[in-house]
Amino acid sequence: MKKHKISAVQNKSIAEELDINKGDFLLEINGQNPEDIFDYQYLIQDDYLEVLIEKPDGEQWLLEIDKEPDEDLGIEFDNGLMDGYRSCHNKCIFCFIDQMPSGMRSTLYFKDDDSRLSFLQGNYVTLTNMSDHDIDRIIKYHMSPINISFQTTNPKLRCMMLNNRFAGEALKKVDRLYEAGITMNGQIVLCRGVNDREELKRSISDLMRYIPVLESVSVVPVGLSRYREGLYPLEPFTCEDARITIDIIEGFQRLSYKEHGIHFVHASDEFYLLAGMEIPEAGRYDGYLQLENGVGMMRLLWDEFDEAYEELKLYLKSHGLNNTGERVSMATGKLAAPYIGRMAGRLMDAVPDRDIKVYEIRNEFFGESITVAGLLTGQDIEAQLKGRDLGSRLILPQSVLRSGEDVFLDDMHLSDLEKSLQVPIDIVKSSGWDFVETVLGERIYE
Repeated sequence: MKKHKISAVQNKSIAEELDINKGDFLLEINGQNPEDIFDYQYLIQDDYLEVLIEKPDGEQWLLEIDKEPDEDLGIEFDNGLMDGYRSCHNKCIFCFIDQMPSGMRSTLYFKDDDSRLSFLQGNYVTLTNMSDHDIDRIIKYHMSPINISFQTTNPKLRCMMLNNRFAGEALKKVDRLYEAGITMNGQIVLCRGVNDREELKRSISDLMRYIPVLESVSVVPVGLSRYREGLYPLEPFTCEDARITIDIIEGFQRLSYKEHGIHFVHASDEFYLLAGMEIPEAGRYDGYLQLENGVGMMRLLWDEFDEAYEELKLYLKSHGLNNTGERVSMATGKLAAPYIGRMAGRLMDAVPDRDIKVYEIRNEFFGESITVAGLLTGQDIEAQLKGRDLGSRLILPQSVLRSGEDVFLDDMHLSDLEKSLQVPIDIVKSSGWDFVETVLGERIYE
């Protein structure tokens, strides 16, 4: 029997009233031992519960609880999932974790392939680590959306790409999810000369059969770091490759929109920038279902900035700005730098006494083919900005920091970078409105 350790009890909750405390263990609800957080949430929906609690000294309490059906017990657990995280047993030829240098924090080397994290956090799963029991539970609790890393619908090719002889067979689980109406989103990590071109056409054509339950599919280029010794030989995409990929995808978009009213398959921003093409208009992204995969992120940022810029011009007619004549600097990755530069230029047009310098940071740590800001390290930013005139402030995108913390990917703290560069650092969120206010250093929008 699993014992689920209680890490906190909410004030004025049912649990507090019944003298359930931090450090106690939840054993059963209505005679059932919860497997994880999904079992727990399902079981507490009843208006009458018999809850078995074990105290730290081993004493067990059976508590009878009458409550409203949607009322929570008010307890939290040591592990938010109430179970161990399931790691990935594949050896994918494109896996970025296998391309990490040694000596980084241990959490960066964990490969998850847990369908529950797909539902809770939006992670992508390969289906190869899911049992029939897992599929049954997804259907029972109607856990959706589930994000699936397809790579290809060619079973033999999928086995090769994932280095798992069951990877092709695992695709059949999509049929069960489809039949049960479980909303899905898909991803294809595109590898040059492996699953691109004709194989990409086959995959998109096959996946269109699952519309509308499968709401979207993103196509993203494989990330290749400089730490690939002994790994499968993969080459970066060229400008011509990117244009061919976009042509394939946009062809299927036209077909899908005609038949289903959605564009369905989307190329990541990186493909458009590599091809030297403009990012598509907002309407092509079907509500930005794949933002976390870098699909439409630049379009959304630009459109938000455009709206914010028009309001800024109205604001300037009736208000003055503080910090007149201020010079600031911004730093970002190669992927976003051209757009950030254009946005900065427009701000200087609107506020001529401001000087905004945008620095493109090369990713020396992982290699220059890695262009996203989210994989920049503190040491690269430090090395490339050291000794430069950064003005009164340096502005960095939020994506360079670990979620909820002031720490870079290489464990450098934001305060250490400020001391090294001798300049205050402001963090800008991924919003066009926040961009304007952070750069100008003033609250403008209500």
